[in-house]
Amino acid sequence: MSDNYVLGIDQSTQGTKALLFNKKGILTARCDLPHKQYVNESGWVSHDGNEIYENVLKLVPLVVKKAGIDKKEIVCMGISNQRETSIAWEKASGKPIAPAIVWQCSRAKDIAEKLEKDGYNLMVREKTGIPLSPYFPASKISWLINNIEGARKKDQEGELGYGTMDSYLIYRLTNGASYKTDYSNASRTQLFNLFSLSWDDVIGKIFGINIRNLAEVCDSNAEFGTTDFNGYLEDKIPILGVMGDSHGALFGQGCHKEGMVKATYGTGSSIMMNIGDKLIHSRHGLVTSLAWGFNGKVKYVLEGNLNYTGAVISWLKDSVGLIESASEVEELALSANPTDRTYLVPAFTGLGAPYWKNDAKAIISGMSRTTGRAEIVKAALDCIAYQITDVIAAMAEDAGVTISGLRVDGGPTRNKYLMQLQSDLTGIPVQAPDLEELSGMGAAYCAGIRYGLYNEKDIFNNINRELFQPSMTLSEKEQKYKGWKEAVSLITRN
Repeated sequence: MSDNYVLGIDQSTQGTKALLFNKKGILTARCDLPHKQYVNESGWVSHDGNEIYENVLKLVPLVVKKAGIDKKEIVCMGISNQRETSIAWEKASGKPIAPAIVWQCSRAKDIAEKLEKDGYNLMVREKTGIPLSPYFPASKISWLINNIEGARKKDQEGELGYGTMDSYLIYRLTNGASYKTDYSNASRTQLFNLFSLSWDDVIGKIFGINIRNLAEVCDSNAEFGTTDFNGYLEDKIPILGVMGDSHGALFGQGCHKEGMVKATYGTGSSIMMNIGDKLIHSRHGLVTSLAWGFNGKVKYVLEGNLNYTGAVISWLKDSVGLIESASEVEELALSANPTDRTYLVPAFTGLGAPYWKNDAKAIISGMSRTTGRAEIVKAALDCIAYQITDVIAAMAEDAGVTISGLRVDGGPTRNKYLMQLQSDLTGIPVQAPDLEELSGMGAAYCAGIRYGLYNEKDIFNNINRELFQPSMTLSEKEQKYKGWKEAVSLITRN
């Protein structure tokens, strides 16, 4: 008996996933391929855009085979992507002119710092909801145009495409027929005006970017073109859902109402609150972006971004050798001396929200003679929960609301110690779903709803969630959090 399937492509920092959802929205199969992480002696982080595109082409046959379906049963697809990672490519060939600059990479900090010194920060933040920072694509794209040989000339002649990974993949998958992005990704570039809902010419000029060369901005559930994956499918399917990964997770989590909050635990983290159809500018170090655009209407979000959450666990394994695999972390944290007051502040590439201290350096503080391997691993795990607590506290202040719950997703949410600590520190219930693929699922559900396969009112009822309730005493919570804030102050006070 035939079925209809929606394909989700989740292009993330460490790799790319292909997901197949059946007509009931249930995940049928998943396949993953990693891509190489290029980090040079200056700490610049890059990805090979061509490798990522080739991985997408490889993944589709793999996931079809794993699911045991007829490829003709795939009716549409959605794409979620690592958002601020920026890439430039030749329009004629679709080939990148240089490796993509990953969102973590701060190589463009001189560009952002110069514009801040020139007095542009307030204007840029007012229009885009985002403070000047090398974290965002405007600085990264400017760096590519100014530092890659021949790029400026090609840009002036209209021969370059550039933007976030969604627009690049759409361009490649449609063989150059479609050069589009969605509202969620556009709002993260620092080139998009949240009031006019269009690229901002003035901001483009101060970054040296011709906004007429940027992708067409569309609703997140628009038709972004059609693809057959370089001939793999007999008939092309439409791309009907595109969202930045965190926005896809917000949608997939069912956070469709004002005041609902989710946190994505990945290499870094995005904590996001749906604030409805009215723009709120943060007074506490957060950014304002667009959640998505559906059928001509947009919703806004407050968001805090953290550079190092899950990546701290990778650091423990790959850089300092304290663990052999991430699966060891929970047991070590539970075995640590509960009276130890070691704190790790993971400012390996500066601090993100709500501090925005680009020149901050990571520290370990509060160690005693009895601090050992387990205590340091515990401090690394704890810092994830502390950072997210910082952002949630700032959100409550900005929105003027009492946050009643937190929905979480991502690999680290399988760690029950971390989830319980998150609930204890925030003082609110934490709901962890029984699946990890919320970003790709959100984009796929968006596509399936647009296609008419899914009913929006019913499709989100498939998620089962584990509930963690606060259990720590108020005095213990306050003591722990005070210690964290003191550790952070050691690197932010100057």
